[in-house]
Formats: sequence, C-alpha cells, structure tokens
Amino acid sequence: MKNLPSYQLQDFFNRRVFMQGGAQVVSTAALANLMLSSQAVDPTVQPGSPTLTSPNSTIPIGLPGFPNHAPKAKRIIYLFQSGAPSQMDLFDPKPLMKEQHGKDLPASIRQGQRLTTMTSGQKSFPIAPSIFDFKQHGESGMWMSELMPHMSTIADKFCMVRSMATEVINHDPAITFCQTGSQLAGRPSIGSWVSYGLGCENRDLPAYVVLTSFGSGRKDDQPLYDRLWSAGFLPSKHQGVKFRNTGDAVLYLSNPSGVSAETRRSTLDRLSQLNSEHYQEIRDPEIQTRISQYEMAFRMQTSVPDLLDLKSEPQHILDMYGPDVKRPGSYAANCLLARRLAERDVRFVQLFHMGWDHHGGLPNAIRGQCYDTDQATAALIKDLEQRGLLDDTLLVWGGEFGRTIYSQGALTEKTYGRDHHPRCFTILMAGAGVKKGLTFGETDDYCYNIVKDPVHVHDLNATIMHLLGVHHERLTYKYQGRDFRLTDIHGVVRHELIS
Repeated sequence: MKNLPSYQLQDFFNRRVFMQGGAQVVSTAALANLMLSSQAVDPTVQPGSPTLTSPNSTIPIGLPGFPNHAPKAKRIIYLFQSGAPSQMDLFDPKPLMKEQHGKDLPASIRQGQRLTTMTSGQKSFPIAPSIFDFKQHGESGMWMSELMPHMSTIADKFCMVRSMATEVINHDPAITFCQTGSQLAGRPSIGSWVSYGLGCENRDLPAYVVLTSFGSGRKDDQPLYDRLWSAGFLPSKHQGVKFRNTGDAVLYLSNPSGVSAETRRSTLDRLSQLNSEHYQEIRDPEIQTRISQYEMAFRMQTSVPDLLDLKSEPQHILDMYGPDVKRPGSYAANCLLARRLAERDVRFVQLFHMGWDHHGGLPNAIRGQCYDTDQATAALIKDLEQRGLLDDTLLVWGGEFGRTIYSQGALTEKTYGRDHHPRCFTILMAGAGVKKGLTFGETDDYCYNIVKDPVHVHDLNATIMHLLGVHHERLTYKYQGRDFRLTDIHGVVRHELIS
C-alpha cells in the first residue's frame, strides 16, 4: 500500500468503490439472466431505454412494448405560439360583446376568479370587443378571423378546440406546464418523453429538434429557456436539440482547421472505446449518452448541411411559405425546415414563436404576429399533404393560455390590451388521427368561462400520446422512488377529437 499512487490509495479506502467492486462480483452471475428476461419486464418501470452504443449502430430504439397500440401518427410538429394568442380575436367570435363595449365585466361572470398583478389593481374591467371581422369557412363553417386569410382557406383540415383550460396564470410556469405537465422546472418535456418511449427513425438526426423565432408583433416578449425542451431526469440523450437562428445551426459540427474527417472518426473510435471501458466499471448511463451524442454529432456533420440546403426546393414551394422563407430563423423558414425534418422522419419537431404577449396595443401587434404565422402555417399543412406526409404527421398550433375579454389599461375604439386568462383558450390540430372540420367545446358570451366540453392541458397531452400509439399512463420513469409520467396523475384521452 505504501507504493500505491495516491489516487489508487484513495480508492482503496473509498467505501463507494469497494461497494461497487463487490456489487459487480455479486451481480455478474445474474446479469445474463437479467438481459434475457428484460423483454418480459413491464417497460413502464425500466430505468432507461435500450441503446445501441456501437459506432456502427443504426437507429436508436425506444422502449420494449412501445407503441402500445397501432399509432395514427408517426411524428409531431408542434407550433407553439409563445405568449398566448387572443382567442376572441382569432377563433372564438363574441358578437354580443359589441353592445357591451366599455361596460364593466359582470361580477357574476368573473366569479371572483384569480387575476394577475397587472390588472388586479384596476378599478374597472372594461369589456373590449374584438375589432376584427369573423367569417365562416369551408364546408364545416369554421369561424376564423380576418387575420387568418391563409389558414381559413384550409379550415376543413383543422380540429379546433375552443375549450382548452389550464390552472396556470403566468407565462413561465404556464409554458413549462404545457411542455412538461408540471409548473415547476425539472421535468422532462413532451418531446423528450416521445423520444424516450418511441426512439427515432433516422440515425443521422436527433429524435427531437427545437426551432425558435421572434415575432414581428413584439420584440421584447417573454423569453424562452432551454429547460423547456430538457430531458429532465430522463437520460439526457432524449433532450431537444435546438437549431440556432444565426451562424451555424448547431455549434461545433464543423471540424477544426487541420482536422480531417478520417482523423475525427479515429478520435471518436478511441473515445468510444475508453468510454465503454469506463461504463463497464461504473455503469453510469450518462456515459452511454455521451457515446451516442458523439456519434450523432459526427453523423450530423453530413446530415445537417444537407437538411439546411434549400437549393432543391422549387420556387413555387418557397413562394407558398411567403417572403420571409429565406430569412434564417424566421417562422416561415422554420416551417419549411419542419417539413424537411418530417421528410427525414424526425420524431418530434417543435417551433416556438415568440411575440403573442399583448397587454397593450393588441390590434397592431397581433396583425404582425398573424403576418408572421398565417401563411407559413397554411403552407406547411398543404406541403405535408401534397407529399403524403400529413396522413401520419400530427400538427398542433397553440399557446399556453388565453386572453381576457376586458381591457388591460386604456380602452379606445381602435386599440386595447388583454391580460392573461387561463380559464379558456383555443388550440388547433391537423393531420394524422384528428377529426377534420370539427369545432369542439364552447365558451360563454364573454369568452370567460367554458360552458361545454372542457379540455385540460393534461387531456391534450394524453391525446397526443394516444395518437402516437402510447398509453400515457404506461409511459413512466422511476425517479427518486416514484414513477413519473408526462400527465402526472391526470389526463383523459379525448376520443371526441380523434377520427
């Protein structure tokens, strides 16, 4: 012992190392049997998904037994409108409110419900009718505002849910709740759950890709945080990979000057060997994640430039998405990129478009937001359909909550603002598995309370998972002694929305 190096001497007296060594000896005999029987174990309590960590591995696989039933959708494109679009200015017309302009919201409607600190001190709550015209569109007669001239042309492709509800009243916890099923940060995002349960169908791109864009309606809107697409306590290989809006879409994909692809490959092979040996010693699953991420990054050196190269896109397709499509980081560019990712079988694509937080000056600001999103959203759906991708792609459009019928601050004939409103809001779905041309749920005349068919955020997430072939109560992960899932202990699949 006297001649041992210091780090080995420390390990000799280290209780954890001693226990690990003893555990490895004891567990060796059982390991083969455990591996043979792993397919028979209930996948909902597996500590981690199976992983192919060889440098020559093909496609990352999901959990055994998933999907639980035949899926209607193979992939998701989630167009998240961060900041909360005003439902009564876009999708839920309230014509009777024109007669109530400027009158105080009745106490019988508000029912003492919680307000934000931004309006709780107001002496009155003046009703602000929408200044925008509404018309019915398509054979379904779906109501849409004049602000959506392109999306209204494909109204019969949408399933509109007007009766969405959440209990969260401020942006950060509300967005976190939509993405993770919890108001508190630290849980896995919906895309990470999908990656964990179902794996990926493309070996050269991540299962979960995130795109962000700033709206023209409001430049200083609510920020987004990387934890919104975090894997939480799931293995970190399931976290969303964010593509940047400027410069290289993904950092460090290019080899440094003087480093060839062959040198890079040789270095990764050696790293993989060392990491594999390290994993055999300590069995930390994050080591496997590191190996797979190195390999994915190497393959993305080829796949990402090809993905971002729009030279093969015909001019009429670019024109369909609108004039902003060639500006990197715009909503239109991200919608086209989402279609290209869907073509390459990326499992979950999420676009976050910021700028919908309209506490004041709403009419002008929302015009800008709709200019950003309307044409490109309609183009994405048409583009997916003409390529045969809409049949197995589910598209979701919506934000974290709604807006109040009463004005925040000054109200005039031409302008007003709206505060946060969690009690009712509208989302749209299209594509795989949802009923076309359906308007579901009703709100009262003030667009303040739901009067028919409420749909909670947990219900929406349960329904999304169901369309992917996943029973939301079965996809769980054991952490700190408890089984966690996306929908916590809630959530009902809304079969009324499913075709």
